Amino acid sequence: MALEEQFDVVVAGGGPSGITAAIASARMGVKTLLVEKYGFLGGMATNALVGPLQTFHAGEKQIAKGIGEEVIQRLKEIGGTPGHVKDMIGFVPTITPVDVEKLKYIYQELAEESGVKLQLHTVVTGVELEEKTLKALHLFNKSGHFKARAKTFIDCTGDGDVVAMAGVPFEKGRAKDGLAQPMSMMFRLGRVNTEMIREYMRKNPEDFVLAENWETVPMVAVSGFFSLVKKAKEAGKFTVDRDRVLLFELPTEGEVSVNMTRVIRHDATDGQALSKAEVIARKQVMEVVEFLQNNVPGFEEALLINCGTQIGVRESRRVIGEYVLTGEDVVTGKKFDDVIALGSYPIDIHSPDGDELNVVHMKPGTIYDIPYRSILNKSVQNLLVAGRCLSATHEALASARVTPTAMLVGQAAGTASALAVKEDKLPRQISIKQLQHSLRKQGCYLSENEIEGS
Repeated sequence: MALEEQFDVVVAGGGPSGITAAIASARMGVKTLLVEKYGFLGGMATNALVGPLQTFHAGEKQIAKGIGEEVIQRLKEIGGTPGHVKDMIGFVPTITPVDVEKLKYIYQELAEESGVKLQLHTVVTGVELEEKTLKALHLFNKSGHFKARAKTFIDCTGDGDVVAMAGVPFEKGRAKDGLAQPMSMMFRLGRVNTEMIREYMRKNPEDFVLAENWETVPMVAVSGFFSLVKKAKEAGKFTVDRDRVLLFELPTEGEVSVNMTRVIRHDATDGQALSKAEVIARKQVMEVVEFLQNNVPGFEEALLINCGTQIGVRESRRVIGEYVLTGEDVVTGKKFDDVIALGSYPIDIHSPDGDELNVVHMKPGTIYDIPYRSILNKSVQNLLVAGRCLSATHEALASARVTPTAMLVGQAAGTASALAVKEDKLPRQISIKQLQHSLRKQGCYLSENEIEGS
């Protein structure tokens, strides 16, 4: 890129919300730049191995479609996912296991086919503001410092980096003490005997969280071995702040994705704390692997394949938008006139200061709306957000943070930004009806009665 280049829309962050935002924007014919700090796209799913993707469904109904579903179908064609399969744990209706290397490729292909200009290995270092208008992002990569100017910007960094640099108000963590959900370093194991795991489950079902008819589910998912974890802890042989084994089978035979490390009381937006969290988590990985190999049936021959490129972050900054989505909105399935996306994932809070999972279950099939106002703010008029840094409380974010929902919100943010550019308006000035009409044309559902089979 030149030292300074003009775009219509600039998206910061190539995670699930940033990818769909950039693709949606570019497909509408506006010049779009997508900036990503790593050399590949995908966000937490690819750089932190966070998976499986969940959930595209509310009960029997698939609520997440659009570009997100396009990604899954393209991935399925090259053997990178079995698609949406029943969750053996029963926490959600379906899970979507993915091969992250193939997912990186599909994201890249879709972005390029859509006309998105990709700028990888690039970080945002600052912003250029004039009153309430963002004029440019200051960027840095191997070529040095440069600027990307645009009419509209979307913060999809996950951590709300642009929001913070632009002075937009934000919150972090839970209301009582500001502590965020813990970070986790996920990792892949190979040579796992999943049939031995199933056999142990059949003999000890009380030691697991299991869905009805779990034995018919094609891919293993484990939330359990509670007794083995407890025994190891009591013997001083397992010290990680986890009360269970949590893992999911991957598309490649004998491979599983393990989610058992837990780093509490560390702030993902504090450079020193994040660095310490990485070190702690990698030590925990080695302890977890040893525990599994020595104590859990099916892991006797297991081998560590790889850890995430970075630690997985569940929560950091949340913008204070024109509307703050609440936990009550989520569990009651609240509807909004300015709906831009649907959600249905339970409120899933990994305790910020302990080893528990605190879950607020909703009535099965509950669907809630995410309003357009939750991606707008009152401080910088041409800056939208999508993904993990949207405007929501600690409790609501514990539902809305997941990948399929982030993809839907990103697609809406990209579409809104393109409409604003084409009409020479601020994002808050565009017609909500027009935005919703465009999203429906792109295959997105905005109400339960629009869903196929409803």
